Amino acid sequence: MDRIRGFFRHGNIGYLFVLPAAVYMVFLVGYPIISNFILSFQDVSVMTLNKAHKPFVGFRNYQMILGDGVLRPALVNTFVFTISCIVLQFIIGFALALYFNREFSLAKPIRGLLMIPWMIPMTVTGLMFKFMFSSNVGIVNQFLQVCALIGQPIEWLLQPRLAMFSLIIANTWIGIPFNMILISTGLTTIPADLIEAASIDGANKRQSFLHVTLPMLKPVIASVLLLGFIYTFKVFDLVFVMTNGGPVNSTHLLSTYSYKLSFTLFKYSQGAATANILFLILFVVSVFYLRFVYDDKETN
Repeated sequence: MDRIRGFFRHGNIGYLFVLPAAVYMVFLVGYPIISNFILSFQDVSVMTLNKAHKPFVGFRNYQMILGDGVLRPALVNTFVFTISCIVLQFIIGFALALYFNREFSLAKPIRGLLMIPWMIPMTVTGLMFKFMFSSNVGIVNQFLQVCALIGQPIEWLLQPRLAMFSLIIANTWIGIPFNMILISTGLTTIPADLIEAASIDGANKRQSFLHVTLPMLKPVIASVLLLGFIYTFKVFDLVFVMTNGGPVNSTHLLSTYSYKLSFTLFKYSQGAATANILFLILFVVSVFYLRFVYDDKETN
């Protein structure tokens, strides 16, 4: 008891406030991750799920998913989907942030309305876009036919490339507000004196943007891109609702393929191995993000 009192007398009371979060992380984050890694090295299926002793198979599950012909396309799809969404989200979000950073009467209300796509649940958005891209009653086909751009309805979600394109459009619509609001916040931190000084020195708007605004926004841009990569790389519900990995596995991402292995084919260990590959990629990206944040604080 005296040791406990002595511990808190030396300014260590802060550990008590950290303790609930630490317990939460250990049991609800750390334990599932460790358990999933253990599962990926075992042979767990419907037949062995309830057995006390589960056979240890080493890296056999990883070898099997690498040779099944779906994991590699799913990995490629995940990177294509993620990079395409990030590029489109960032460009459109940056443009909107610059536009609504200007002072006019409806800037704040419209910017608030543009946050709605980010606030709608992902499954609702998936159902909405699935209906919009429907070949028979979808508004996309109807609009294109009215504009005389197409003659016959397009099977957006039944053709591999068009299905991936539809997913990218849907996820971009969701991510634009996230990019816009973070970049808008970064724009408000740029001192007006710097822009004014640049104009006094003879810089036009383009030069001020390239040599003042962009360099000042560099930390914000890096954070937006890295966070966008992390959020987009693990997308599951949008793809599950719109295409469920089809047609013919053409839109499977690592997340949806892991789900299919675990809960459709009941190959729990192979599903865990796929999820671990996803986790390791995101872990590396997260380390880079934390390192960037730490270095940015050090420089400031």
